[in-house]
Amino acid sequence: MILQMEIAGHPIGSSHPPFIIAELSANHNGSLNRAKETMAAAKESGAHAVKLQTYTPDTMTIDHDGPGFKIEKGLWSGKTLYNLYQEAYTPWEWHEELYAYGQQLGIIVFSTPFDETALKFLERLGNPVYKIASFELIDLPLIKKCATLKKPMIMSTGMANLKEIAEAVNVARESGASEIALLHCTSGYPTPPNEADINTLPHLSKAFGAVAGLSDHTKGIGVAVASVALGASIIEKHFILNRSDGGPDSAFSLEPDELKLLCENVRLAWLALGKVRYEKSDSEHDNVQFRRSIYIIKDLKAGDKLSEKNCRIIRPGYGLAPKYYDLILGRRICENVASGEPLTWKMMK
Repeated sequence: MILQMEIAGHPIGSSHPPFIIAELSANHNGSLNRAKETMAAAKESGAHAVKLQTYTPDTMTIDHDGPGFKIEKGLWSGKTLYNLYQEAYTPWEWHEELYAYGQQLGIIVFSTPFDETALKFLERLGNPVYKIASFELIDLPLIKKCATLKKPMIMSTGMANLKEIAEAVNVARESGASEIALLHCTSGYPTPPNEADINTLPHLSKAFGAVAGLSDHTKGIGVAVASVALGASIIEKHFILNRSDGGPDSAFSLEPDELKLLCENVRLAWLALGKVRYEKSDSEHDNVQFRRSIYIIKDLKAGDKLSEKNCRIIRPGYGLAPKYYDLILGRRICENVASGEPLTWKMMK
C-alpha cells in the first residue's frame, strides 16, 4: 500500500522526494525582519515549507518559579517556563505578514497551535496543515479540535509510547482527519545521534498506516539523510541564519549552507533508493566490455589444443565467459587464431 498525503497542493509520500520543513521556532530572536530573512534563506536553500509556533507565554504556562516551573537541567537550565516562552514565542501580530511573505516567496507557511485560541487564530489565516508538537501529543482535546477542521495533520511522537501514539491517531481519525503524518522524534535538545533510533520509522508507518517522517534535533544532517533510506517522507529541522547569534534553539539549528546540503543530499538519497533491480542499468551497458572473458594469448594453428599457456581469463569481456574455462581446456582449435582474439565456440571442434 502506497501511503500518501498532500499539503497545499504538494504531494508527500514514498513516490515523491521528501518534504523538507524549516522550523523557524525562536530563531527570529524577536525581530520580524529577521524572521522574514530566515524564511527567504529557507526558500533559497531548498526547503518546501517554513513552520511557525503559535502560542504566548500565558497560553503555555503561568508566571511562576515554584517546583516544576523552573528548568533545572539542559540547554535552558535556570530559566522558568514562562521566561523561556516569553523569549521564544512568535508574536501573533506577525503571523499575517509572515503568511503573506511566504506566499510571495513561493514557500508553504504553516504553524503548530498549542491551544484552542491559537487554533482559531490560525484558521482565520487559512493555515493549510496543523502540526501537533511532541509535548502536545497527549493533549487529546487539542488533537480532536484540530482534526475536526479536516485538514492534513502532522504529529510528532517525541517521548510518546506506542499506546499514547495510538490514542492520538485514533482521536484524530475519529474526529475527521484523513491525512496524517507521524514524525518520529527524540525530544532531546540536542539529540545524541545514538538516541535517534531511526529504525523506528518503518514500524511507525506500518503500525499506524500513516506517512512517516523525522523531526530531527541532532546536530548536522547525517541522521536526517540516513532516515530517507528507512522511509522518511517528511524531514523537519530547526533553521537559523547564524548559530552564533544565539537564541533558545540555536544550538541544534541548521544554517543556510547546511540546510541546502541537507535538501540536496536528501533528494540524492531518495533517488538512490530506486527499485529492486538485478538487470544492467543504463549506465552499466558500456562497461560490460571491461568484465573478464577467455582470450587467446598465443598464435594457434588449426588442430592445436587449448591450454593454460595459450588461453587466459582476462579483460576485456568479448570472449567466452570465465565459467567455461575448465570446460574448454584440452579442446582443439579448428582454425588459425591470432593472439589477442576472444575465444568463441566456433573456434573449437
